[in-house]
Amino acid sequence: MTTCRGVQNLLPKVNQILHIQVNSIDEEEARQEYKSRIADMNDNMIFMEIPINEKTGRLKKLYIGDEISAFFITDGGVKNYFTTSIQGFTDDVIRLVLIRKPNLESITKVQRRSFLRVPAELEMAVKYSEQLKFIAITDDVGGGGISFLCDGYIPLSSQQIVSCWLLANYKNGQIEHIPFQGEMVRIKMLETGRQQVMMRFAEISDRDRQKIIKYCFERQLDFRKK
Repeated sequence: MTTCRGVQNLLPKVNQILHIQVNSIDEEEARQEYKSRIADMNDNMIFMEIPINEKTGRLKKLYIGDEISAFFITDGGVKNYFTTSIQGFTDDVIRLVLIRKPNLESITKVQRRSFLRVPAELEMAVKYSEQLKFIAITDDVGGGGISFLCDGYIPLSSQQIVSCWLLANYKNGQIEHIPFQGEMVRIKMLETGRQQVMMRFAEISDRDRQKIIKYCFERQLDFRKK
């Protein structure tokens, strides 16, 4: 029989260290691990300090809606994983990050990525500025972001926030035009002369994110049948 005390030991506590990875379409970014301390919490939220990369000493800039995978270590050295998202920020004494507090049932001993990613060639429109608008083709799509290919001569820079519209087509013949704001995390010039742009969703509605996740699941089922 599990006691109330035993249940509480399975939940993160104030002053506990969280080990964090940000779910990113960029593989290099997704592998980075950060540490943060829980400063406070209430029934629904955890208030944590700005995460830091111990290898570089740099603080991690986070955005509302970012999805993160986290774990904390309980007595006996057991890692307890959960996924959550950034809900906001507070600046009482020091700047703190608000994340959604996990339910006991969602905490697991096995790390899980919250977002599925699949290879996909979808058309998308990008509005870089009033003067620069272009059409691109995705090569990777997920609930946390996408990567796309475009002509190499288009002048792009990382960390830029751009307006995008993704064209997603489903098995039932339905077509969705999905709008979002994307941040270009990394830009790579390919040997073909094209650019590959890794992009995270900086601003997207929950409804539109679910449309993308639905598309990803349909694509995954197709791969399993092959």
